[in-house]
Amino acid sequence: MTPRIAITTGEPAGIGPEVSIAALAAAGDAQITLIGDESLLAERAQITGAAWPANATIAHVALRTAALAGRRDSRNAHYVLATLDRAITGALTGEYDAIVTAPVQKSVINDARIPFTGHTEYFAKRTGTPRVVMMLAGETSHGPLRVALATTHLPLAAVPAALTVDGISAVLTILFTELKSRFGIEKPRVAVTGLNPHAGEGGHIGREDIDIIAPAIALSRAKGHLVDGPLPADTVFVPSIVQRYDAVLAMFHDQGLPVLKYATFGQGVNVTLGLPFIRTSVDHGTALDLAGSGRADAGSMRAALRLAIELALRHSRVKHAA
Repeated sequence: MTPRIAITTGEPAGIGPEVSIAALAAAGDAQITLIGDESLLAERAQITGAAWPANATIAHVALRTAALAGRRDSRNAHYVLATLDRAITGALTGEYDAIVTAPVQKSVINDARIPFTGHTEYFAKRTGTPRVVMMLAGETSHGPLRVALATTHLPLAAVPAALTVDGISAVLTILFTELKSRFGIEKPRVAVTGLNPHAGEGGHIGREDIDIIAPAIALSRAKGHLVDGPLPADTVFVPSIVQRYDAVLAMFHDQGLPVLKYATFGQGVNVTLGLPFIRTSVDHGTALDLAGSGRADAGSMRAALRLAIELALRHSRVKHAA
């Protein structure tokens, strides 16, 4: 099986087009389709100086207005969403085995008066998926690190109210299911962080850990899952502890991701779990200040592409073995 991977090339004023092209060298024998404006990609290909492999093609989506590196323009918001829609349609119809996304500039889309909180939420809505899970993964000096999130792009003040027993339990079910099916881990072990400092200190620093997180963990254990917690977030990432687990479930975005990005930045991969197809992405933003300079590091994009190919191949093997 030759994996067919779609790459959405992201915010046209950012580094997305450049790192997408630079990452093609990591494609191996996979068939790659870059989704974006042909002229823009030709221009950025010259900047990168990267060779264009024979197994890479372009699915043309026209810019709404000329894109200048480093200069945001909300007139291209619909262009960015059109590239995502093209990839989603292709994945749902079987044209692509996986999607890799370059970073988008959320402010550009919102400035066009289109509500947009992120790829994760957009893909869930467009596919009618009731719940997805955002997980970042990367290699550290102590081995692989995977961090999933119980909530994603919310104001910090909104996090406690967003946490429910059923919600965390559902996230754990998706996480365990995909660690087994997508990542091939037969008996995953997962650590769950508390919400409050010291996991609530027995209720003295908030009740969420006792009243919400612990019951959700109990439900997960009743399903046969190997899950520990709630554990203090400031100690669970100590190497001697985190190495015992295949993933950590953090309660909010900036509880888990700063640790992972510190340990793996430039090589980390964002994976959306729960979708009807494979989706990976970079661990960084659009870096408008680097766009067009030829200095953007494509390491995370290459890692995202390699993981998408790996997951697509594993899915194919499992499918044919069934």
